[in-house]
Amino acid sequence: MADQGSTTTEPAPKERILNVPNLLSGYRLLAFPATLYFAIRGNEPVFVVLICISLVTDVLDGFIARVFHLVTRFGGALDNIADLGTYAAALYGVFRFRWDAIRPHVWILYAFLGALLISYSVAWIRFRKMPGLHLYSGVIKASLQGIFFFVLFAWGFWPWLYYLAAGWGILAYIEKTAVLFLLEDIGPGTKGLYWLIKKRRKKSAK
Repeated sequence: MADQGSTTTEPAPKERILNVPNLLSGYRLLAFPATLYFAIRGNEPVFVVLICISLVTDVLDGFIARVFHLVTRFGGALDNIADLGTYAAALYGVFRFRWDAIRPHVWILYAFLGALLISYSVAWIRFRKMPGLHLYSGVIKASLQGIFFFVLFAWGFWPWLYYLAAGWGILAYIEKTAVLFLLEDIGPGTKGLYWLIKKRRKKSAK
């Protein structure tokens, strides 16, 4: 007969980290050295193909993870590391091949990079980990940036698209920073600041 006074605790389920979104993020991470290499060598056609593939997979991994409920802590962290590599390669490519077009408008690019670094710093200071969040604003950010880079290298510099992509990116990282301040821990399932505040209000109303 079981002891009624005893309690059993089931171990937390392990994350299934082998899934399509994580494979896409892993591809971006592995593609970063090759993308950067071709940019350094001045091979613009190959660089453009690789960076566009990376930007497309950046959009797809978050979208697939949410739609098919494959969001994991590991995947969020891997996505952020892969993002850093993709950004580094893309920025070097901009400086290498399109700096003359970007230079008169570079202030908003610096503002974007500042917002990015602040969000990563807050995540590290508060949680000692990468800001592994798949916010809706981040998915839109990745989509706009992918479109911008494709247009930049295929047809040239469009100022309005540049400002839209960079401006939305700044807002997305400001939202991520605010979410990081409100979260008790970084975990999967956070959609954005609106949903987080709504969830906290429901808890406080109980």
